[in-house]
Amino acid sequence: MQLSRIVIKNYRSLKFIDAQVAERTTCVVGENNTGKSNLIQALRLCLDVNLSSAYRALVKDDVHCDVDQRLPFQVLIGVEFTGFEGRDNEEAMLHGTQIGQDRARLFYRFRPKRAVREAISLRTRQPNTLTLADYAWELVGGGNPAVELRQIEWDTENDALGATTVSLQYLQSFLVVYLHALRDVENDLRQPRQSPLARLIDASAISENEQAALIDAIQAANDTIEGSPTVQAISGAIDTALKEVTGPAFSLDVELGLSAPSFQSIVRNLNVLLSSAAMQRFEPRRNGLGLNNVLYISILIEYFRKRAAIGRSAGELILIEEPEAHLHPQLQLTLLEALRALPFQSLLTTHSPNIASKAALDSFILLTNTGATAPFAGTIAANADLADEDVADLERYLDATKSSLLFARKVMLVEGAAEVLLIPPLVKAILGVDLEREGISVIAIHGVHFDVFAKLFSAGCLPKKCAIVADADLDPAEANELADAGAEADAADENDDQPIRPDLAALENAYVKVFLGDTTFEREVTTDGNLAMLETATRALGAPRIAQKISDADFLGVDDELKDAVLRTAKRFGKGRFAQVAARHVAQATELPSYIADAVEWLRAQ
Repeated sequence: MQLSRIVIKNYRSLKFIDAQVAERTTCVVGENNTGKSNLIQALRLCLDVNLSSAYRALVKDDVHCDVDQRLPFQVLIGVEFTGFEGRDNEEAMLHGTQIGQDRARLFYRFRPKRAVREAISLRTRQPNTLTLADYAWELVGGGNPAVELRQIEWDTENDALGATTVSLQYLQSFLVVYLHALRDVENDLRQPRQSPLARLIDASAISENEQAALIDAIQAANDTIEGSPTVQAISGAIDTALKEVTGPAFSLDVELGLSAPSFQSIVRNLNVLLSSAAMQRFEPRRNGLGLNNVLYISILIEYFRKRAAIGRSAGELILIEEPEAHLHPQLQLTLLEALRALPFQSLLTTHSPNIASKAALDSFILLTNTGATAPFAGTIAANADLADEDVADLERYLDATKSSLLFARKVMLVEGAAEVLLIPPLVKAILGVDLEREGISVIAIHGVHFDVFAKLFSAGCLPKKCAIVADADLDPAEANELADAGAEADAADENDDQPIRPDLAALENAYVKVFLGDTTFEREVTTDGNLAMLETATRALGAPRIAQKISDADFLGVDDELKDAVLRTAKRFGKGRFAQVAARHVAQATELPSYIADAVEWLRAQ
């Protein structure tokens, strides 16, 4: 059984969300304060039987700020399930909630109580007199599939929908486990109610004979300990001291031992012991926080497997906030791959470009600040502009660097490493604008295939500004490499295939704007105002002849020959290396190419 859809209306920062959920692992990504944690909490309100009912009765701050709480309103959180037909436990849990072939619906509602609704309908109660004491929550299932969840209003009655009340006890076989960010794994493992180890032991169904043998072993160990003269003396001293303090009416007998001789006591006192090449049999408290998190999730996974094997399960869902916490990049990817391979669903919130780079495109729920009172929520999979080959390209190209565009507030797409290394410090030195502080990420696509990336920035996918900053010639950085400083680029053989240059103007829309230099980036930055920076950089690179040419240009001026010479030098030493060295000397620059300045101005504009 799979959770296949989430609909949220008016909950906290989430005014409206309607998102598809991936079959295995879903990644919720976005900037800070876009509501990722609120989405997790909304799911718990609807599905997590372990969540206290006190949290299901909402308070003022749980209602979206656009809602006028002086008037009747509703907070609605709905989910749909698929893939349950033919599975007895799952069909039993969802009985009465089906809305079609292999499709079921549950939804949580927080709205005025029935008596209050009737009073408003009969006009014996003024709508603007309501307080939160007049509201109650309910859990409902099924209903008319022709009525969308988004269409259900506060006064839409369940009977009219054909929906029925669902008791939380029917959801007990669907296990929801929530792992909050920066959790205290060591403490959670010690708590019987929270520890997945205790649950795993319970699910392992240890026989009564084996339990008795374990109790006998503990009792034998206690007998040995109690036989120690020193231990006897200490326990006797404590016993005497306690009786002196309490008196005979409240006294208790004191003994020292490993554990009370009961199976539950054994379970409570079991510790996970770890070993490595450096240490043997050490407790998690001596381990790093990151590996402890992985240990916790691993025990939980095994519990899920045991639970399914003994037929208790109608499904499982893990909700994990920031699984990357305290994990280095390789372990982040290892954890993601492990979760994706499991036969149950997980939903993650993440700020990690490493995780985003490896997650499937159809697994993303994207939350984006648009300047409104609520974030935009969408999925890449729902973007109709992306063809199958576009999706395949993005799967390959969204590496740990380029995937940061999913988290950025605004994006500047450039061709290569040279622009990434030099544009931000140039903008800061000349305009006094820190692009990162402005929420603008400069991202290289390492080519000229801007079209597939531009399709992401649209009203239905990523409604945020994207400036494409490119060369007018649109030659990839690797093309036409020059053999030495004085050589001319060889003309391409007329029989060679040439790449088709994209029509960048056709990519522009309400969120995408193109800014082109006349030629190549290195030629564009070769201006009178930047000669000092370029001369210092070329000397530092070990190119004294071009440095002298640049010095002479202080008197002769900048011409096309000098621009070409700078470009050849950058190619010979490597464009990225050239930009990296130039970036160290941007304090000597005074002129920013106009097309880059225009792009920055457009991105910063409200």
